[in-house]
Amino acid sequence: MRSYPARFSREPEGGYTVTFRDVPEAITHGDTAEEARARAVDALETALSFYIDERRPLPPASPSKRGERTIDLSAIGMAKTALYEAMGAQGVGRAELARRLGCHLEQVARLLDLTHASKFEALERALAAVGRKMVVSAEAA
Repeated sequence: MRSYPARFSREPEGGYTVTFRDVPEAITHGDTAEEARARAVDALETALSFYIDERRPLPPASPSKRGERTIDLSAIGMAKTALYEAMGAQGVGRAELARRLGCHLEQVARLLDLTHASKFEALERALAAVGRKMVVSAEAA
């Protein structure tokens, strides 16, 4: 599971600002702590999408420190980052993955786009093409 520590800072004018020390590009705000937490996932996935677009390694998540809360990627986001990292580890580029899947390069780009709502079946197939399998579990909230 990919979880990043986040700091929720109460703003004097109201609301909360959320920042991530491991992913400084991810910053968001919410009027309530709940709203800020919900927006934090989107901010985190959007920021990580910049790393993928620029073909840079994803920053590792460090352990939480006092006063921080962890923010998990969405299930789709976890599958997409796992695919991206498996491709990098094996030296498989986007064109090669498209060839293995028998699809167009644009489809592979969407599979790696953290802001695009891909289907689990497509991600499962792509992960299999790089020798990985998707494992899904549910935990108590």
